[in-house]
Amino acid sequence: MAQDIVPIELGLPQGDLVTLWAPRWREDGEEWEAFLGDEDDLYAFPDAAHLAAFVRTAEQHDLIDHPAWNAVPALNVPELIPDDDHSYDLVGVPELVAEDPDSWTISELAEIVGIVRSLADVCELDEVHEVLDATEGFSLLEQGRLPFTGREGERLWNDLSEAVSEKWDTVLDAIDGLVKVPDVDAGVLEQTAEELATFLEESAEAEVESEQEDEDLDTVDSTDSDDEEEDVPVGFWGEVGIDPIKIITTGDEYYSLRCYLDDEPIFLGSDGKIDVFKSEKALARALADANAFADSDLAEVSTWDEVLAKATAGELEVEVDPENTYVLAGLDEDLAEGPDAIDPTQLDLAVELITDAADWAGDDSAATALSTSESLGWLVSFVLKPDPGRLAPSAPFDTEQSEWRKLVEAFENRLRVH
Repeated sequence: MAQDIVPIELGLPQGDLVTLWAPRWREDGEEWEAFLGDEDDLYAFPDAAHLAAFVRTAEQHDLIDHPAWNAVPALNVPELIPDDDHSYDLVGVPELVAEDPDSWTISELAEIVGIVRSLADVCELDEVHEVLDATEGFSLLEQGRLPFTGREGERLWNDLSEAVSEKWDTVLDAIDGLVKVPDVDAGVLEQTAEELATFLEESAEAEVESEQEDEDLDTVDSTDSDDEEEDVPVGFWGEVGIDPIKIITTGDEYYSLRCYLDDEPIFLGSDGKIDVFKSEKALARALADANAFADSDLAEVSTWDEVLAKATAGELEVEVDPENTYVLAGLDEDLAEGPDAIDPTQLDLAVELITDAADWAGDDSAATALSTSESLGWLVSFVLKPDPGRLAPSAPFDTEQSEWRKLVEAFENRLRVH
């Protein structure tokens, strides 16, 4: 499969520069990865206008033979503006590791380290590999927050922070030294600069209009919405902070419970296995036997006894909110057809369920497969975070379908059916 060519922004000592990255793709039985450049030079530009002027006229560079390159010179300037998911502030890493290792910090650092590793691999930067291999923490970032919790996690984070403090300048100098800003055709640059200016102006106007519309709506709604919101019943499940969930697979429907404690998902189950039932009534009847779930992870939740008490009294009604209904069936076929065939809402919920279950079980395979550096993760990100500046993923999507099926199979293997 021909992986896509992605505009990225690198925050380097010499400034914020844009270039192109071709994540790993397979061709003729071999795996490849590349950046826009030529031999020992990494080509980067001050903005998308300069990048566009280059790709429309350049005849020699390392991406010229990429299977998807023919589509790149025809892109307009906005399509070459890197999105937020592909903006990497390398200079800001020391400031980032000075923060506590929360999920957001670790996720951003993992993305930066991922692109740095790619640069080091492609450009053969041994000194960068030495820095990233100097402490175990760098290799654990893709697993999320879990490795950095507890006493051992604190040690890992401190070691990583110390390595950044002492050696990150080596990384910056090595990558900064690769960068070359090529000359571009002045006439073409004049055209692309005008395209960029027009886009930025229209975007600014649209943002102002949107803000004004929001303000107008707030003004209209604020006079009567507060009283209405106060009257909306929370319901029993809202009061206890635990959600009944419905899971629809290719062959069955299942019901279970899940909540979030300190933003971490917890399911009805234990040891990475989720207890599921074929109907709402079956789940309610099972909960009436309090001893049956004494070892469940949900027993740690302070309101769990309220659920059991209501179930024992025969008063518990299991009602699933539509936003907690997860449809896995059919998504693999839709993924095989490409972005236009995929329902973003269905996909978003499915990804939420699969990643929640994997996080709860301490399994990093879902996070890895859905990383934007992987073909499946890039396709999912394209669907869930639409941006006119993105280059659309290219068919065929056999690899993405296969990887998605593996994630679904792994999730279904977690289900303990009663």
